[in-house]
Amino acid sequence: MKKWRIHYLQHVDFEDPGCIATWANNNDYPLTVTRFYNNEPLPSQDEFDWLIVMGGPMSIHDEAVYDWLAPEKEFIKATIQAGKKVLGICLGAQLIAGAMGAEVLPAEEKEIGWFNLSFSQTTLKHPLFNNFPSSTPVFHWHGETFTLPENALRIASSEACLNQGFIVNDCVVGLQFHLEVTEESMQQMVLHGKEELTKSSFVQTEDEILTSTEYIAQNNALMFQLLNQLAL
Repeated sequence: MKKWRIHYLQHVDFEDPGCIATWANNNDYPLTVTRFYNNEPLPSQDEFDWLIVMGGPMSIHDEAVYDWLAPEKEFIKATIQAGKKVLGICLGAQLIAGAMGAEVLPAEEKEIGWFNLSFSQTTLKHPLFNNFPSSTPVFHWHGETFTLPENALRIASSEACLNQGFIVNDCVVGLQFHLEVTEESMQQMVLHGKEELTKSSFVQTEDEILTSTEYIAQNNALMFQLLNQLAL
């Protein structure tokens, strides 16, 4: 099996790769990072094979606030055009969608916490997702959503959000949800985002989120399945 050189883009210190780093280390895949909050540079395209774009509390439209955002968008677009594997999570999925010409816009409902996700029968027949359950609780933290890029397959939906992910050309995957989250990373997200936790139909309380740790292992196992299939 090829030793994939994986590079990830991290937007804030409290949204790290979680179990993705564990998977990469277990498979002895080199893992490098650009931490935008530390003003670290982007790599050249010949330095990596696989790009992972992490989440963050900012919007893809915040270029006036974050001077690294416009270069990041161009970098993601170039990586997709080069035919590399690209995986985006939450903000990362929105950045990929935007790079592929889709629209990123406010969601009708902010979705924060553990809510059920349903995978379509078409998704479950796809090689990347054919061992996934038809529905499962996953961790969400987003206030924006996206339209689907051209020729994309919708991965899943929730009660609050129609487009929870997409696949394009079997190598570009966007996930609006957080299968990568660990107990520690979930605690960090809650610590830094407490002001958003105003209880509503699709926003859980801090206690509801932090006491739902029984779902983490299953979410991580699904992430490992997806990464294993992408690595083939």
